Amino acid sequence: MKEIEDIVIGKNSIPALIITIILMILITVCAVIYWRIKHREETKFKYLLAGAAGFIVSARVLELGVHYFCIILDNPVSRFINGNTAAFVLYGVIMAGVFEECGRYIVLKYFMKKDRTRENAVFYGIGHGGIEVLLVILPGIISGLVVASIFSSMSTREAMTALQITKDNASIALPSIQAAASFGYGMMALNVIERVFAMLLHIGLTVIVYYGVVTSRIKYLPLAILMHMLMDTFAALYQRGILPLWSVEVWCGIWAIAAIYIAAKLYAKLKD
Repeated sequence: MKEIEDIVIGKNSIPALIITIILMILITVCAVIYWRIKHREETKFKYLLAGAAGFIVSARVLELGVHYFCIILDNPVSRFINGNTAAFVLYGVIMAGVFEECGRYIVLKYFMKKDRTRENAVFYGIGHGGIEVLLVILPGIISGLVVASIFSSMSTREAMTALQITKDNASIALPSIQAAASFGYGMMALNVIERVFAMLLHIGLTVIVYYGVVTSRIKYLPLAILMHMLMDTFAALYQRGILPLWSVEVWCGIWAIAAIYIAAKLYAKLKD
């Protein structure tokens, strides 16, 4: 409890959180508007929606269902994974790569058989990356803004009462409060850069998977899975406290650029 009582909200925390929320939304909105205006005749909004639906089903329903058993529930499997860094990292990257990329492949191959264009493949990727921002990233940032606003406008005791923080759950609430209090423009920049890289990766991987679908070359699916796994490796290591956040961003940037480079080559071939 005393650790929470000693927390002071940084003067830049609230404006940085607000700007981060705005920029996160703009990343998706601007990508959608730009691609739709540039390729109005070749794109259909159903591909954008399919990308969003594909992410929800593969990553937020099926993958989370596996996580519930393997990570959240208390059983021998979860204890082994959570207690072993190598197992945790390997499990995390395999689940993310397999579920998201196989989800992409299944939707594009079996559900999106009409209006297949390379431009729609990019639209699908924007939908996949955009819904991830709205469902996964933004809620945490908005929650941080709420916490920072409450602690800055009330006394610590009043804020703890408002957030229903007690001695029993103080240790659970502490990390999120500390994160909100220390959030500044540097963290804002890292979050926004990471989302730009993630969006590029999702677009790149979608084009790679799409190319495999329309050319009937299954080898591009494992390529996408492997690239997704490699990109997520540093993020998993960061979660375990092994790597600093800046190294994750550099690593993500490398793989986002690699995915876009390969995708651009395949995108050009699709015109032939």
